[in-house]
Amino acid sequence: MSKKILIPIAGDEVAPRFDLAAEVHIVTGLKSGETEDKTVVLPQASAEKLCHLILTENISCVICGAIEEEYFEFLSWKKITVIDAVAGSWEKALILHLKGDLSSGEILCDRSVEGRHVDHP
Repeated sequence: MSKKILIPIAGDEVAPRFDLAAEVHIVTGLKSGETEDKTVVLPQASAEKLCHLILTENISCVICGAIEEEYFEFLSWKKITVIDAVAGSWEKALILHLKGDLSSGEILCDRSVEGRHVDHP
């Protein structure tokens, strides 16, 4: 069985809130080491409909921003890994996750501090 990752997105970023995401990116890891990607636009933002999509698509991991405790617990109970409180580029988050280097609470934004550019991995 291939690994499937779902990331609620807002443009190029991980959606700040799980329950308000109207679009998701799904990545399927193939045995060959390659990935298949697709973006799904939801008819309306809804945590319940998003959970239903996660279950029907056989998602094994969700990378998201803020998520209410009840949905976090539900997905965990369904044996789905949830990496939450991730902020920044969904592509950076995906790359870090595929390398095994993503954890909850990651801030993946480029920041400027007092005129200096600081790049966080």
